[in-house]
Amino acid sequence: MTEVMHNRRIEGAVGAYEPPQDVKPLVQAVDLWTEFGEGASRFAVHQDLNFDVYPGEILALVGGSGTGKTVLLRQILGLLSPSRGTVTVDGRPSREVISGELAASQVGMLFQQGALYSAFNVLDNIAFALREQGTLPDAVVRDAAMVKLQMVGLKPEHASRMPADLSGGMIKRVALARALMMDPPLLLLDEPTAGLDPKGSDEFCELLRDIHAELGLTVIMVTHDLDTLFALSTRVAVLAEKKVLFTGAPRDVAQIKHPFIEHFFQGERGRRAMAPVQGGAAAEES
Repeated sequence: MTEVMHNRRIEGAVGAYEPPQDVKPLVQAVDLWTEFGEGASRFAVHQDLNFDVYPGEILALVGGSGTGKTVLLRQILGLLSPSRGTVTVDGRPSREVISGELAASQVGMLFQQGALYSAFNVLDNIAFALREQGTLPDAVVRDAAMVKLQMVGLKPEHASRMPADLSGGMIKRVALARALMMDPPLLLLDEPTAGLDPKGSDEFCELLRDIHAELGLTVIMVTHDLDTLFALSTRVAVLAEKKVLFTGAPRDVAQIKHPFIEHFFQGERGRRAMAPVQGGAAAEES
């Protein structure tokens, strides 16, 4: 299978992906190289990686260990500079986007473990980015943070709690509220349901679906969890061989003949996660 670089169509893939017509990507990587180390020990995680993300989609990044999924998120965040090639957000180099004073209004990030500030209570964690602007009265900042607190399904009485007093699911919700505090159009998720039990994972996926629909967000997530992938993603990008090798709808990518895809999607867990999707497809066709 070959990838035609500029229109990103994956020839020969089941349900080959065609990007939206006349819509510019919100996020784009072109001929990206990411290298680490020096001299003889220098190695590349990405080589000639090309990647488009369009407004309003939920794209899942999947790949084996060491394929650079979280590294790619860091490139989009502007925390790493490309060794070669470019990464842009809304047409601007990602480092320019993140280095501005209003970075949090451009991109929100939900880290795998939440990364809450342990010395701040829930409300102060959520309010942090807006308070740092120093342009609004504290009462207004607190009211805005309270709106986000309730948007993610928490109650006003949770506002004064400290991170150490929160369950894993509550930490995820507080971290999500903080990521959304400045209403960014782009949200990055690193293993959003990691560490949650099945009920908590389902509830968090439902919350993310509702917020995505309500706010019209573009979402890029790294996940190993197949239930999360099928519950949320509109498109999957497979990182393998140091590049994005395939993209497409989840159930279409799952049928591609490639060692990683067959292992990831066609194992017992993959078949179980795909069962509702396949059942829905069969119902649509009948």
